[in-house]
Amino acid sequence: MNFTTEVRLEPPATGAPSKLKEEGYVIRRRKALRRVDRELSKGNFKNALSLVKQLKGKPFGLRGFGAAKQVPKNGSALDKFEFDGVNLSPFRALVNSVMDSIENHAQFSLEDDDSREYSCEEDHFLCLQHEAGHFLVGYLLGALPKAYRVPSMEELRYGEFAGAKVEFLGFEFLREVGAAQMLRKNNTNEEACSKGSRGKISSKTLNHFSCIILGGLVVEHLVFGHSRGHYYDVDKLNSTFEWLNLPDVDASFQVRWAAINTIFVLNRHHKARSKLAETMSTGQSIGYCIEAIENAIDENEI
Repeated sequence: MNFTTEVRLEPPATGAPSKLKEEGYVIRRRKALRRVDRELSKGNFKNALSLVKQLKGKPFGLRGFGAAKQVPKNGSALDKFEFDGVNLSPFRALVNSVMDSIENHAQFSLEDDDSREYSCEEDHFLCLQHEAGHFLVGYLLGALPKAYRVPSMEELRYGEFAGAKVEFLGFEFLREVGAAQMLRKNNTNEEACSKGSRGKISSKTLNHFSCIILGGLVVEHLVFGHSRGHYYDVDKLNSTFEWLNLPDVDASFQVRWAAINTIFVLNRHHKARSKLAETMSTGQSIGYCIEAIENAIDENEI
């Protein structure tokens, strides 16, 4: 039977004080997140998401889930690099650098990978930061991670960067994107391919996906000042645009907005990203990763 257990963080209605001590709330949140982990481990993803949503906004519950401030998706905000009184012009060079990486990814992917110039420790650190970027952006936008994997240093020694991933609830459409991509490769009839590959998702899902998929690339620029040239995410984003038959002008605007928004979100929550990467480095559960994020978020960041 599929059911969801309600999470209650309110103080008991007996003669207890009207407000529990902070420690009591933290313990309750931790217990609730362990229940989220159990539901995820059983594949009960809807139950896990329901539990997380019940924790949202409760005292010492989840302040960060879906709470990220975002840049408005309009040409004025993007052109002026400001919104809600916030001057985004300091990010202009960073946005241009990220956009250059995205636009030139096809050229870079044809060049020899320079990973041998870095130690396995450096590769592992980069991989952790990259995946933490995906995880954190998704969580702050309200997309629940259901699993993640960071390759070991031994795997990275043999160039297995593609084994790194963070999977989110609500992005099941990616299976259709993959199937459409295979159809295009195996079918020489362009018209048949176009009809067979046409998909549809909500604008909200596309916005979240665009930001999350760029989260890793943006973190590389924030932390290292450049990208190492692993562009699986850009290919996945482009394949999704093709599947949606999104016009080039709309796709370009979508990418630029997503880049600016993702940079804004990750820069605002850099402490949470650092703590999250540290937690992911030890292979902790999704619940523990969420707890690390919540413990690192300041009140003025929400």
